[in-house]
Order: sequence, then structure tokens, then C-alpha cells
Amino acid sequence: MNFASVRIVTQNFKRVVDFYKTLCAIEPKHLAEGFAEIHFNGIVLAISEERLIRLFNNGLASAAANRSAILEFEVDDVEAALMLAEKANAEVVMPITLMPWGNTSALLRDPDGTLVNIFSRGARDLS
Repeated sequence: MNFASVRIVTQNFKRVVDFYKTLCAIEPKHLAEGFAEIHFNGIVLAISEERLIRLFNNGLASAAANRSAILEFEVDDVEAALMLAEKANAEVVMPITLMPWGNTSALLRDPDGTLVNIFSRGARDLS
């Protein structure tokens, strides 16, 4: 089994797609009306209009209802990524912070309120 993607369900399709396009600087692939994918190395962020979930998945997912998952993006420069996030009108909910495990991290929310972590790894002691 291979982990293939994470899908965000939204009622604000264009706004959410534009947010991740700006944040990640990757052009989304629009595979159907109301469905897009952003391809990273080895994983896909899929974005779907809620109406498609109602049509094809019995409405089993609800837009903007996530309060338990965090989408995490590893970057080389958290400050530069935060500037892109602010350009995408992200709500910054935690400024750049050095975490106890060595990562530098900032938390923000996408247009639907999904929590997004942009981080860079600190030096690791592998002894």
C-alpha cells in the first residue's frame, strides 16, 4: 500500500486552490470541474468542491470541518515561505517559533481554517 494523497473538501474551491498554488508555488492540475491536484514529490494534495462529495461519496465529508489534522510543508526558509503565505492572505496563528525538537515552524490557517505548518528541520543529533 502506498500513501497517495490528502484531499481537502471545500465550498470555496477557487480561493483554496489559489491559496495552495501561491503558498507552494506549484501549478494545480484541474482534472474536473471542482477538482484539482497539486503534485509534490511522492504525494498529492487534492482539493474538491463539497458538491462532488455529495454527488459521488454520499456527502461523507464536510467542508471546513477539520480540527484534528495539520498539513505540514517542509521548506528551506520558513521566513520566505511565511511571506508567500501572507501574500496568499493566510491567517498566521503562530509566528516563527523554534520547537523543542529543533524545527523552526510557523502555523497558519488556509481559507477554510485548515491548520498548515510550514517548517524547516534543525540539525539532528543522530548519536
